[in-house]
Amino acid sequence: MNNNDNTTFTDVNTLGEFGLIMDLTKNIEYRQPNTIKGVGDDAAILQNDNEVTVVSTDMLVEGIHFDLMYTPLKHLGYKSVVSNLSDIFAMNAIPTQITISIAISSKYSLEALREFYDGIYLACKMYKVDLVGGDTTSSPKGMVISVTAIGQASKKDIVYRNGAKKGDIICVTGDLGAAYLGLQILEREKQVFLSHPGIQPELESSQYLIERQLKPEAQAGAIAYFKKVNIKPTSMIDVSDGLASEIIHICTQSGTGAFIEEGKVPLHPDTERTALDFNMDPITCALHGGEDYELLFTINERDLEKIRFMPEVFIIGEITDVSEGITLHTTGGNIHPITSQGWNHFTSTTTDL
Repeated sequence: MNNNDNTTFTDVNTLGEFGLIMDLTKNIEYRQPNTIKGVGDDAAILQNDNEVTVVSTDMLVEGIHFDLMYTPLKHLGYKSVVSNLSDIFAMNAIPTQITISIAISSKYSLEALREFYDGIYLACKMYKVDLVGGDTTSSPKGMVISVTAIGQASKKDIVYRNGAKKGDIICVTGDLGAAYLGLQILEREKQVFLSHPGIQPELESSQYLIERQLKPEAQAGAIAYFKKVNIKPTSMIDVSDGLASEIIHICTQSGTGAFIEEGKVPLHPDTERTALDFNMDPITCALHGGEDYELLFTINERDLEKIRFMPEVFIIGEITDVSEGITLHTTGGNIHPITSQGWNHFTSTTTDL
C-alpha cells in the first residue's frame, strides 16, 4: 500500500464502536440466496430447507475483555461460551453447536488451558450444545478467544431488532447493573492487592454481583416460555452493552421512540447498595453497565396477560412514536433523553455486528 505525505488518517476512536462497524460494512453485498440476514443484528441468519441457521461470533482479548488477576480460567471458558449463546437466544433460536479458536502466549501451561476448557465443556453440558471445531495459534502476548455459536430455528420464529411498533410493551428478563458492579468490586480489590499484597480481598458480601460478572447465564428459559405460551416478541436483543445502548438499537432499527420507567427497571438489592457505596446512581449502572446477558424484548399489548405470568420478567416501558424520542421517566416525575454511554469496543467489550 502506497502512502503519500498528503494522506490523512482517521483515528478509529473518533468513530466509536458502532460508527466503525457502520463504516466498514456500509458497502457490504450478499451474493448467496440463502443469506437472509447478515450484519446488523445479534446473529446472522442462513436459510436451510426447513429451518434457518443462526450464526454469531464474538472475540475476547486479554487485557481488554478479561483480567486473569481476578478471572479464574474455568469461569472464563464458561463465560466465553455463554456470552455467545446469548446472541442466539436473542434471535429466538436454540443454540446447537459452537467452535472455539484461541491464540495464546508462552505463559500458558497445558494445565491452565485444560482449566479453561473445563469451563467450555461445562457450558456445553448446561446448554446442550456441541463443541465441533476451532483453531489454536500463538500470540505474542496474552490470550485471544474467538467463539462462534450456531443455532437453529424455524424462519417464522426468528425475532429481529427491527420489529418494534408503537404501543408495544418493553420487557426485560432479569435485574440489571449487577455485572458492572461486580466488575467494579473486582477492580477495586485488584488495586488494593497491588498496593498491599498481604491484604485479603473483601468479597464475601458481594457474591451475587461477582457471580454475575464472572459466571453469567444465558436466558434459555425465556425462549422456552415463549414457545410454551405461543408468544413471539416483536423485537429482541441481549443486554450485553447496557440497557440504554440496547433500547437505542431496537428503536433505531425499528424507527420508533420509547420510554423507560425508572421505577420499573429491575435492580437487585446488592446492586443498589453497592452502587451507593461507590457513589454511583443505581439506575445509571443499569442503563450503562453491560454484561448482564438478560433479554430485552418488546411484545404486542395483546400478549400482556401471558407475559405477566412469565418467571423473572419485568415490564419496564413502552414503544412510542419516533417523534417522542427515547426517554427515561424518573421516579421524581422528570423526563430525560436516554443516550448511549455504554461499554466501548476499544476499552472494555464488543458489540455484535
